[in-house]
Amino acid sequence: MFSSNQIGVFYMAISAMSFSIMDILVKLMSATYPTGELVFFRGFFGLIPIFFIIPRERYKNLFQTTKLKLHLGRAIFGTLGMVSIFLGVKFLPIAEAITITFAAPIFATIFSMIFLGEQVRIYRWIAIIVGLLGVVIILKPGTEFFTIYSIFPLMFCIFFGSIAVMIKQLSKTEPDYLIIIYFTITLIFCGIISMFFDFKLPTLADLLFLIPIGIAGSTGNIFLTMSLRRASVSTVTPIKYLSLVFATLAGIFIFNEIPHLTTFVGAILIILSSLIIFKREQIKKVSPVVTRQV
Repeated sequence: MFSSNQIGVFYMAISAMSFSIMDILVKLMSATYPTGELVFFRGFFGLIPIFFIIPRERYKNLFQTTKLKLHLGRAIFGTLGMVSIFLGVKFLPIAEAITITFAAPIFATIFSMIFLGEQVRIYRWIAIIVGLLGVVIILKPGTEFFTIYSIFPLMFCIFFGSIAVMIKQLSKTEPDYLIIIYFTITLIFCGIISMFFDFKLPTLADLLFLIPIGIAGSTGNIFLTMSLRRASVSTVTPIKYLSLVFATLAGIFIFNEIPHLTTFVGAILIILSSLIIFKREQIKKVSPVVTRQV
């Protein structure tokens, strides 16, 4: 039989592949459909995998909680993060956009220090500096290669940092499915509002690409959570960087995007930074929040 760590690695691989499918489909569909409409499809069809993890006895009082404001805060910031990464994937080379999102744990660490009073010692400070250096190398500010659209995945990282603080608070008492369901319904609500301003009727052919955006997104989140419950963070964290491999391959073979050398250099620094942060959080027994819980 497989060990708990091996199962965790398998679940993380499914999560990484699911998020990659979502990112690729979003980039493909962004050429035709407005971002708000894509957010709606992410939310509406994202409900399908979620219903499989909700206990039957909770359907009668599914939304019952004593932390409604915290749920709504997490959902709103999560929606803003979702919009940011969708815009980043739309306007930037997909590998570059996804690479920048891996800097999210850096901002989560900073916000946890500010709002939760977590102590950040020398190793994590070094990781933060290294990670931010990696972001700067990718963004290339002050050069002809810099684009204002790079702000979108960076905004995702900032929103993720806020989400991480809220999830750490919610996870003490709230089940995972409840956190996800509030977020997903908020996506649907915001997506519907956006379609009053900009809407394109999907073709039947395009629905074959739009529907999996939601299914893949929620599947990625569910298997991410399952992975962290079955294996140690240090074991499964390296596997999530498969998303960068998939994004790079998709950029080259689907979107004809050749990543710049600075993207790879920045990626190495960001990944190194994240691994240091996760390892130190494991040693300090701090609850980790792994990237892409949106």
